[in-house]
Amino acid sequence: MIQQTSPATAVQTRRGEAWLASADLRPTRQRVALAAMLVGDGQDRHVTAESLFSNVCSAGEKVSLATVYNTLRAFCDAGLMQEVTVDGTRSYFDTNMAEHPHFFWEDSGELTDAPAEDLKIVGLPMAPDGTEIASVDVVIRLRKT
Repeated sequence: MIQQTSPATAVQTRRGEAWLASADLRPTRQRVALAAMLVGDGQDRHVTAESLFSNVCSAGEKVSLATVYNTLRAFCDAGLMQEVTVDGTRSYFDTNMAEHPHFFWEDSGELTDAPAEDLKIVGLPMAPDGTEIASVDVVIRLRKT
């Protein structure tokens, strides 16, 4: 039996494959499925491994949570995503590779992009000898009043 795919699904798959190819990552079935879920509609995403696992399983893909974790790590190592850690305990994976701050919504556990144009970072401490500051991560925690 030949499985039919919708035109939208085909576009998402092609975008996912192109995203993988841009980093010279081999397009395994699992990687393509996860890449299509992450970038297939052209929008940036903030996901946890668990949320991506749930979404990809709901779409009918067979993949383990361990594979999702390993694949997200491979995507980060290849420069396709960045990991944003909140409280040192919870990791989010962001497809937007530009330097930008984040809002962490404490009530919902959601991570979103924050506007960068008003952010000014001044007065950073000197890096120890033999090192340089590679980046500064800004996570602004929000809660409803």
